[in-house]
Amino acid sequence: MTHERELKGWLQLSLVPGLGAATLRRLLAEFGLPENVVAADRRLLRPHLPPSVIESLDSPEVMQAVDRALAWAREAQHAIVTIADSTYPKRLLETPDPPLLLYCIGRVTLLDRPSLAIVGSRNATPTGIQNAEQFARALSEAGLAIVSGLALGIDAAAHRGGLAGSGSTIAVFGTGIDRIYPRQNQALAERIAESGLLVSEFALQTPSRRENFPRRNRVISGLAQGCLVVEAALASGSLITARSAADQGREVFAIPGSIHSPLAKGCHALIKAGAKLVETADDVLCELNTYRSQAGVDSRSVPKPEGRPQRDDSPLLAHLDFDPVEIDSLCARSGLAAQQVSAELLRLELAGIVATLPGGRYQRLR
Repeated sequence: MTHERELKGWLQLSLVPGLGAATLRRLLAEFGLPENVVAADRRLLRPHLPPSVIESLDSPEVMQAVDRALAWAREAQHAIVTIADSTYPKRLLETPDPPLLLYCIGRVTLLDRPSLAIVGSRNATPTGIQNAEQFARALSEAGLAIVSGLALGIDAAAHRGGLAGSGSTIAVFGTGIDRIYPRQNQALAERIAESGLLVSEFALQTPSRRENFPRRNRVISGLAQGCLVVEAALASGSLITARSAADQGREVFAIPGSIHSPLAKGCHALIKAGAKLVETADDVLCELNTYRSQAGVDSRSVPKPEGRPQRDDSPLLAHLDFDPVEIDSLCARSGLAAQQVSAELLRLELAGIVATLPGGRYQRLR
């Protein structure tokens, strides 16, 4: 890990407003280590930086932020990994725009573990959440770290599944690492900090900003050997991660869904564009050709969900498939009154066979 004196130089450059990654790389190519840049005669910096940026290099605001980050890094389980560190992930280093710094909480060794990104919709269906968690668990049991973005829906399910296996999970933030977003995932983030890894390229106290999440996505895909999209609409941010993965030379996988589901259209578009269609965890492992037998598990299929046995006696099951459907349609198909259909749907939902979806629709789970 970088010595604190050297780390101070990295932090000082990274925390100057208006000093972008491309300019930083040019400075490092010209002057060498960051400490050489910050110690250089300011006249030598004029050909490379505007006056406002040069003035900010030693400003009280920047130096206070540096001291705050150094104090944060001294805490247990905290680390700031620079692009010059031997612990910096090699896969991320090979990408076109690797972050200069990674703020980390937890098991830094996970950065170099073979890994798979699993992403998808925040407004996922119960089936999508179930698939994400079960795929993540099976792949984690096979030795892969599961990388995702700590969002609601598919991301959170992927992290839970990753924690359940030996490969664990990596959560990549779109905020400062001291800002949990969304707040609903506070408890999940704490679990990941204990047995997985939290990562952010953004400075401490960076709030949630829309423009930071696409940048976060390139780190998610850059850390992984491949990217699996579980559910995604055509306008989903998950497709940004998938495109980033493809641009970085990673494998892209997608789980197909119903032709009537808006949350399947993004996955279907990826498959049409060349993503690998996935039905089992082994489909991913065969493609990645890695760690299939680690942990001594058979990963040829995703674990089957536990639950109550299917109610074969239900008068609705013959008319209820895996596509979302409204009560009026079920009444027309089954010939039952709306009150009967509603009562039966409630019983099936309590049995774990049917899920309620937004818009008054229902979907069969198994």
